Amino acid sequence: MLLPSLSTLLLAGLPAVNAAITYKGVDWSSLLIEERAGMSFKDVNGNTKPLERILVENGVNTVRQRVWVNPSNGEYNMDYNIQLARRAKAVGLGVYIDFHYSDTWADPGKQGIPSGWPTDIDNLSWKLYNYTLESCNRFQDAGIQPTIISIGNEITPGLLWPTGRTNNWANIARLLRSASWGIKDSRLNPKPKIMIHLDNGWNWNTQNNWYTNVLRQGTFEPSDYDIMGVSFYPFYSEAASLSALKTSLTNMANSWGKEIQVVETNWPVQCPNPRYQFPADVRSIPFSEAGQVQYVTKVADVVRSVNRGNGLFYWEPAWLNNAALGSSCPENTMFAWGGKARSSISVFQRI
Repeated sequence: MLLPSLSTLLLAGLPAVNAAITYKGVDWSSLLIEERAGMSFKDVNGNTKPLERILVENGVNTVRQRVWVNPSNGEYNMDYNIQLARRAKAVGLGVYIDFHYSDTWADPGKQGIPSGWPTDIDNLSWKLYNYTLESCNRFQDAGIQPTIISIGNEITPGLLWPTGRTNNWANIARLLRSASWGIKDSRLNPKPKIMIHLDNGWNWNTQNNWYTNVLRQGTFEPSDYDIMGVSFYPFYSEAASLSALKTSLTNMANSWGKEIQVVETNWPVQCPNPRYQFPADVRSIPFSEAGQVQYVTKVADVVRSVNRGNGLFYWEPAWLNNAALGSSCPENTMFAWGGKARSSISVFQRI
């Protein structure tokens, strides 16, 4: 039987089938901490397996890992991340490195300079370049070639405060240029895609203001990055709708022509007392395992609808000792307490 071509379908007014998501991932940064606390994991049939095996069996192809510079207890430092990334590579998972450029969490509320780093822009830029270069070389020497590296985490308010706050866009641009070239000048082979990661991906005004201000400095150039990554959490604002996300990501793709990814998101299996009203276009999605599948599928559909939209990452689906994942909903993980995978983990096979 002769099947119609894509162009024939389009000319006939029929919808074309969306391409699959290229990067189907999860953030698994907490895994070693969970295991040290005695946690183990099981597949949906109750068989105990390493988490990475369960992820691969359910369609995940990339894992995201946060890197802190000099944490007081060693958690999420380079040694920690090399150990974790080796496990990912052993089962064929791609590795996406998320440099926080801080000794602890870096997010919209805090972007602290690592201890001992300079604060003047000249020396800080040089330190950032060398730290990034040396870290990338350590990954290469360990036999790990990340597929994606994010230069900062949710840097909407800037990075490396106070030097890189948004009251000085020139400093932000210079710092990002230094970080990008630390990757480019490293011995990593092949080179990874370089990402900028902002929060509130649904808010086009936020995205537009940030990129317009940074790029107009002329220091950080379009060739210095490949991917625009965003966080998208519907339980922090009634305005964080799927329709707003689609508008924002579409505008981003059309304005700058970069690859587009939702790199942090999740959905609760229970949320009896949400702090904020959920957006109207997700209120029909239940708080359940089936709801997690529906939600992730809808977000994936939005990403696929965008020109060069190619990635979706679920944030920390196995962090059972922090199951709220920062939200007012007590359970957002894809594993139940005790470590057994919920049926929703298979959604990555479908997107």
